[in-house]
Amino acid sequence: MEVKTSLLDNMIGVGDMVLLEPLSEDSFLENLRKRFDHNEIYTYIGSVVISMNPYRSLPIYTPEKVEEYRNRNFYELSPHIYALADEAYRSLRDQDKDQCILITGESGAGKTEASKLVMSYVAAVCGKGQEVNKVKEQLLQSNPVLEAFGNAKTVRNDNSSRFGKYMDIEFDFKGDPLGGVISNYLLEKSRVVKQPRGERNFHVFYQLLSGASDDMLKKLKLNRDFSKYNYLSLDSAVVNGLDDAASFRTVKNAMQIVGFMEDEVQSVLELVAAVLKLGNIEFKPESRCNGADESRVKDKNDLKEMCELLGIEQTVLERAFSYRTVEAKSEKVSTTLNVAQAYYARDALAKNLYSRLFSWLVTRINESIKAQTKTRHKVMGVLDIYGFEIFEDNSFEQFIINYCNEKLQQIFIELTLREEQEEYVREGIEWTNIEYFNNAIICDLIENNQNGIMAMLDEECLRPGTVTDETFLDKLNTICAEHQHFESRLSKNSKFLNDHSLPHSCFRIQHYAGKVLYCVEGFVDKNNDLLYRDLSQAMFKANHSLMKQLFPDGNPAKVNLKRPPTAGFQFKASVGTLMKNLQTKNPNYIRCIKPNDKKAAHIFTESLVCHQVRYLGLMENVRVRRAGYAFRQVYGPCLERYKMLCKRTWPHWRGPAREGVEVLMADLQVPTEEFSYGRSKIFIRNPRTLFFLEERRRQCLQDLATLIQKIYRGWKCRTHFLLLKKSQIVVAAWYRRYTQQKKYQKIKSATTVVQSYTRGWQARKLLRELKHQKRCEEAATTIAAYWHGAQARRELRRLKEEARRKHAVAVIWACWQGLKVRREYRKFFRANAGKKIYNFTIQRIMQKYFLGLRKTLPSMSPIDKSWPARPYRFLDAAHTELRTIFHLWRCKKYRSQFTEEKKAVYEEKLEASELFKDKKSLYPSSVSQPFKGDYLEISKNPKYHKLNSCVEEKVLLADVVNKINRANGKGASRILLLTKKNVLLADQKTGQVKASVALPDLASVSVSTQNDGFFALKLREGSASAVKGDFLLSSEHLIETITKLHHIGSTASDDGVRLNIDITDEFLVQFKQDKVCVKFIQGAPKNGNGASCKRKNNRLLEVSVPATA
Repeated sequence: MEVKTSLLDNMIGVGDMVLLEPLSEDSFLENLRKRFDHNEIYTYIGSVVISMNPYRSLPIYTPEKVEEYRNRNFYELSPHIYALADEAYRSLRDQDKDQCILITGESGAGKTEASKLVMSYVAAVCGKGQEVNKVKEQLLQSNPVLEAFGNAKTVRNDNSSRFGKYMDIEFDFKGDPLGGVISNYLLEKSRVVKQPRGERNFHVFYQLLSGASDDMLKKLKLNRDFSKYNYLSLDSAVVNGLDDAASFRTVKNAMQIVGFMEDEVQSVLELVAAVLKLGNIEFKPESRCNGADESRVKDKNDLKEMCELLGIEQTVLERAFSYRTVEAKSEKVSTTLNVAQAYYARDALAKNLYSRLFSWLVTRINESIKAQTKTRHKVMGVLDIYGFEIFEDNSFEQFIINYCNEKLQQIFIELTLREEQEEYVREGIEWTNIEYFNNAIICDLIENNQNGIMAMLDEECLRPGTVTDETFLDKLNTICAEHQHFESRLSKNSKFLNDHSLPHSCFRIQHYAGKVLYCVEGFVDKNNDLLYRDLSQAMFKANHSLMKQLFPDGNPAKVNLKRPPTAGFQFKASVGTLMKNLQTKNPNYIRCIKPNDKKAAHIFTESLVCHQVRYLGLMENVRVRRAGYAFRQVYGPCLERYKMLCKRTWPHWRGPAREGVEVLMADLQVPTEEFSYGRSKIFIRNPRTLFFLEERRRQCLQDLATLIQKIYRGWKCRTHFLLLKKSQIVVAAWYRRYTQQKKYQKIKSATTVVQSYTRGWQARKLLRELKHQKRCEEAATTIAAYWHGAQARRELRRLKEEARRKHAVAVIWACWQGLKVRREYRKFFRANAGKKIYNFTIQRIMQKYFLGLRKTLPSMSPIDKSWPARPYRFLDAAHTELRTIFHLWRCKKYRSQFTEEKKAVYEEKLEASELFKDKKSLYPSSVSQPFKGDYLEISKNPKYHKLNSCVEEKVLLADVVNKINRANGKGASRILLLTKKNVLLADQKTGQVKASVALPDLASVSVSTQNDGFFALKLREGSASAVKGDFLLSSEHLIETITKLHHIGSTASDDGVRLNIDITDEFLVQFKQDKVCVKFIQGAPKNGNGASCKRKNNRLLEVSVPATA
């Protein structure tokens, strides 16, 4: 990125008009056009900045630009508004000089934006801190508020300031802002009741109707339709690029930042609504019995709504619109108002109400942003005021605006000449008088206390009798006719009698910026600016919070019969105060110019720009600056810039900078009359001399660049050659290594192939031998098997034959014995046959029953409830008893398989069943889940080594739970450890023990009946663990956790009392000093999660549990 060290580097056109050669109006305009076409919108005239409105956003106001211009010399970089702002801020901070920045130009030239840029730059470069940032934010946010109430869309500008603003920003000794004071000048209040074609009323009316909510509009009794209000012009109600709704939100936010209370904002909006309602009040004529005309309100609905907004009785305001009371000493005269006078009174009230509201806003903002400390402050003033105005129809407003610009031009010339003279004296340069046009004669024509135009206008307004605009013009023609800058068709000066460009009802003043034709119509009324006392007193009676502050003159106890000061007198006094204020400060000027009337980018209308250049007096400014020396520069930077032009100063000058500059100028043979040596600067008289130095410097820089390129290219070639040589060595070494590696790989591969073939041959040979040996062994085994089989079969046949013989003997013997018995007992057979047959039958049935039962026995599982059916009814008791005996036997067999650990688990399962079965909805889902106990493997996991070392006893349960915060119902992860004596809660991340509760200190545990994991550990009152209160926790293994707590807590209790488990959907938890109710309700799951806890109030935590299907 190119670094600039002077505005002379890479100039587009001429950056400082003082250096323009030749100097003429055409060359001046051509230079502005050239720079504008290249997006260079800023140009200097010495220390004055000319700003062209680009009508588009340019990337020249970024934070990087702010840093670029921060603490840099004014002429060090390209012209920019930041350079002027930085110069003013550093002079204020470092030299303790109060500053003022005067921003002038016609409407649409960018004055408001320029003032914003200055303030934003100062805010960016000054100190930081909470209090400082608050002050800066309030100062910056005052702009949107004032723009909403004081700016409007005109034919020349969509955001035209219709008031003059001067802001004093106060700084402490470090340069940090402390506060500010805003002064406003001449709000164009006539715009409230009437706007020219193509223009709008003040922004706030449209912003309120577009951006306010329906409820707010209902409270203000307004309708969103613009066409419902007479004071709002419809042809330009909507402006492209302006979002009134968004602007309204911005204004409300800005008012809050500045410090407006909610009721104050509401009061202001009520007054704005009242102004709109006031415009809809219409009158109708009505004749009285004495023939006098009076007025009456046509439709009283708008009047009623307005009175409701202001808190005023409808009859009081209605009478004030129909009658006027005139007081003279002790007499009061009441006269009726005709329709025209009623409309005048209505509009006068609307203008005064809005104007006083605007003044109250400025005062209220000043109260918020004023400096709190009473020590002396450094001050930077920013003046954003109307530019010189020349319209087709120029009236009283243009007259006093142009008077203000005459005063500003007068002080501009005086301060510029004074600054030049002070610098010449400071540097020891001989001062020569400069001829220039002194517009004091024009200022005297307007403001002279005896024969000035404003004095005569006030005299005409105050004199008794018939007073009209024509009588005022006649007085001007009589007194000012001989003045060289005053022209009138009816004056005594005969040269204007046939001037048809000068109408009879007008007069013309030759201002410093050109001739302006003023029409006297409305001068007297606008200068009087009268509001009938009846309306003031009616407004004072209103119950609205602001009305007594806005209309103190309506207080009946403080009736002042003296005529109030005229508008011209007030403006003249405020301008005088402003001029005195500006003369105590060091001035900095920004002259704003608009390039075209179309508000379009890239268009430069030469005639329009030429007109503005003339009435801003820019050519006069250049001539004043060039009357002595056109350019001056400190010796150090001058020597640094041009030292390459002399061999004695290049590349380094060892002596003082002034001596180096003297050697340089002598070597260049510059004529001595073209420059002078000051104490710290060199002064160059003619721009041609400066351009000669710049041309020589450019040529020298080209030669130096060629030399640098030659040396660089030689170094680059040598470096490249050495790099190639080094690379060739490296490449050769790597290639030799590569070829040797390839050769070795080939030899290694060949060796591997030979080895593989040899090993294969040996393996195949060994395989053949093993196969032959195996076949021999298998053959011998087969022969032996066949032989042994034959021997076994032969022996089997022998044994079978022997068995058959023995069986035959047994059968024969049995038959013989049976025969003997039958013969012996035949005589007893008939007596005992039935009993024996019965017993025999029963024995056979029992035998068959037991044998069948043996085959159909159920499984050995204790939970298998199946049992074979009994075959005979007489076996019912025996069948049942056998079933019981079998079940007890298989249970004993099942229990004999249990280890001690497994037995303990089943005991816990049994205990969980006793505690939660049919009481807790979560219990059925936990039956199939084994109780693991140590879910974190705390003894094995190195993450919990520190925590494990803190626990001396065996850990029976280790799990992650959520500790519920009573403040918001949110959970924090904790590790729950259960030992035989304590319950511990530790931080999951650090492993640090947060709480330890002895089991005897546990009074009870509370859970809900629903499908959630929440439980509360309630501590005994007065115990050491109860200091911080109970614990509300949530666990995914609730059933196991409570069961183990119940089992171990009952064992650890000194008195043998079992731990109480409360199962209810609403219970109390003691948090330190407060008891909080925890209530469980059923609700829909949120974000796919389970139960969620939410704080309802200080005494209630509500747990929403999803309903089970």
